[in-house]
Amino acid sequence: MAATAKSSTVVSTKGQVILPKALRDQNNWGPGTRLVVEQTEAGVLLRRAPYFKPTRIEDVMGMLKYDGPPLTVEEMDEGVSEMFRRDYGREYDRD
Repeated sequence: MAATAKSSTVVSTKGQVILPKALRDQNNWGPGTRLVVEQTEAGVLLRRAPYFKPTRIEDVMGMLKYDGPPLTVEEMDEGVSEMFRRDYGREYDRD
């Protein structure tokens, strides 16, 4: 990341800090951007908050219920291909 010129800001009575426009633009932080604030040895670190909370496979495994015998990968591929032919009028290009 390129170094930027130093600037200063003030903490308001409400604890708010205005980040300089050049810094917001450089980091692509528009209005409403959620930031993670972290204390480090070097000072305070600001970084964009993830859009979604981290997900573990255990959290989503079994979300889509299927009450039948297990399918092979080939059978699943054929099902996707059938859906593409039916819904989009074309073949499914897996590559």
